[in-house]
Amino acid sequence: MQQDFQLSAYDYHLPPENIAQHPADKRDGSRLLVLDVTENSTRNLGFADIVELIDDRDMLVINDTRVFPARITGRKKSGGRIEIFLLELPLEIAGTAGLARAVALLKCSKRPKAGTSIVLNNKLTCTVVELLEGGKARLDLHFSPDQDISEILRSCGQIPLPPYISREEGTTDEDAERYQTVYADRPGAVAAPTAGLHFTEEILDSLKNRGVELGRITLHVGYGTFAPVRAETITEHSIHEEYVMVPADTTEKIKKTREKGGRIWAVGTTTVRALEFAAQGKGEIEPVEGWCGIYIYPGFEFRVVDNLITNFHLPNSSLMFLVAALCGRETLLDCYAQAIREGYRFYSYGDAMAVVARQSDTENF
Repeated sequence: MQQDFQLSAYDYHLPPENIAQHPADKRDGSRLLVLDVTENSTRNLGFADIVELIDDRDMLVINDTRVFPARITGRKKSGGRIEIFLLELPLEIAGTAGLARAVALLKCSKRPKAGTSIVLNNKLTCTVVELLEGGKARLDLHFSPDQDISEILRSCGQIPLPPYISREEGTTDEDAERYQTVYADRPGAVAAPTAGLHFTEEILDSLKNRGVELGRITLHVGYGTFAPVRAETITEHSIHEEYVMVPADTTEKIKKTREKGGRIWAVGTTTVRALEFAAQGKGEIEPVEGWCGIYIYPGFEFRVVDNLITNFHLPNSSLMFLVAALCGRETLLDCYAQAIREGYRFYSYGDAMAVVARQSDTENF
């Protein structure tokens, strides 16, 4: 168990060719590695086969956050080019039309001073209000009072792709669609909850038609999800906080699913964090809204989530710790080694993994 707390124990070698640079031709055309934790066995399936793993008494919980166009290129009045990465959806300041505020990362040859004006396009300018640590800055965004800031960002911003997606053509029109889940409707994330990218409307309809309950949470994935873990003892790592909302409708469905003996399937590590955060107060899940800083690593006691659908994660990442808490570190690394040998595609646009920690009483796995 002690080794489970060492950062180096979560390292693995991934050949560059296993990093997916583009999505599969079809959302559900990706592969699915199914791990049965109880029997320590695996199967190789297609993602569309997920409908056969979920029992009609079960519940599937999804994260309906939507990635907003957070990457914008502009110029300082001096003419110097600057790239702005908004770390949060700009909030319009009450009582001041045409003004919103946000924290952003700034990338340019010379760091601007407070008070610097930046022209983004003919509809949007911004002013550096305050310089923060880590290359961040607080910005005021100025726009026409009769315009909507979200619409303006859609016209001039780009969907930010993770740094490991590196290709000559950069971000494309395809990314604007495929780096969103089909159920994304609450803008606020700077990265997609990627396990959900595999789902189609047809898969969701098939599950609902079989009687599977569907619940929604919102967790706006923040830039901190890419922050490297630097503490060699992982218990000393400071986890990032992200905005979360778990509505009463979802918590009630979860309780009813439990009463009839069904299992809770979380789509993605973000959904796991949201659900387990909502159960921290009273020991059982309750509606919650606020900033979630729950840190899940081996030894964590899961109160809500039984099974997990997830992608393959970066080495030495807090996302690996979370998955290892559900299935065991050594088992997880064995699965990753198998996936690499068999040519699975990794990371955001890659293939998926189903961690089945609790079997259905009526299911023959």
